[in-house]
Amino acid sequence: MPKSLAERLGFAPTDRIAIIHCDDIGMCHAANEGAFEALASGPATCGSLMVPCPWFLEAAERARENPGIDLGVHLTLNSEWPTYRWGPVAPRDRVASLLDADGMLPRTLLEVAKQALPDEVEIELRAQIERALAVGVDVTHIDAHMGTALVPKFVPVYARLAAEFRLPAFAVRPDPVALAARGMGGFDSVFAAAVELLEKVGSPVLEAFDADSLEFPEGRGIEHNTGRLERLVPGLNYLICHPARDGEELRAVMPWGAHQRDFERSFYGGEAGRRALAERGLRTLGMRPLRDLMRGRSAG
Repeated sequence: MPKSLAERLGFAPTDRIAIIHCDDIGMCHAANEGAFEALASGPATCGSLMVPCPWFLEAAERARENPGIDLGVHLTLNSEWPTYRWGPVAPRDRVASLLDADGMLPRTLLEVAKQALPDEVEIELRAQIERALAVGVDVTHIDAHMGTALVPKFVPVYARLAAEFRLPAFAVRPDPVALAARGMGGFDSVFAAAVELLEKVGSPVLEAFDADSLEFPEGRGIEHNTGRLERLVPGLNYLICHPARDGEELRAVMPWGAHQRDFERSFYGGEAGRRALAERGLRTLGMRPLRDLMRGRSAG
């Protein structure tokens, strides 16, 4: 019987392994502060950079200063905030279908899905990866900001980039029941299409993910996030968080969520988070071992 992905990485079949992933690094200075604090202290294990964003270069500098931190590219096709916006990395005349009326990336996934051409999406996403590499980031993986790169017509692009750069791309085996419980009913076909293409190019596929980040009221952070940990299943689980340091900048960027991001900074970068994982017998892992596995290197 073939070994599971967890077993190929040296874990027992029953181990529950958390890949604790810091999204949105480079989005703003507060996001950089929060993410690198969490990644330096743990239990956060990896994160990804938003290359089109204004604070990407600061994040890249910190990545170069901390080469042991597992950092990927958070492939970005939208710009969601009311007044804090960003445009594409590629020349605008080559990705015109990715621009809104303000000359920025569209705000929502639905807008991107409706107007963006796959050929231009490929130009932009390749430009994001190439820019990260050009400024010295040791890119360990790719994933999709707000799921935009996983729109069905873009999935072949996502898989081609994983194959071209030999980078594991975020994907999980679809569980319709689990997806429905998280308000993502119907997404199983999206993940199934991604899994099929990514497995063909040798990108490792995870057992489960938890994107239930930020959805908790003030004062309920411990309860919410320990609940997330308790739901993790045997095998590799991709648990998303959005750590950032609360303050005037963060609150100016976003109309909601600053408190939650600050809590995730302290929980996934502090003793409370480490203790919560230990009490539940959870193991942790970054993305570099998956890149090594994809590239045919020893996972040990």
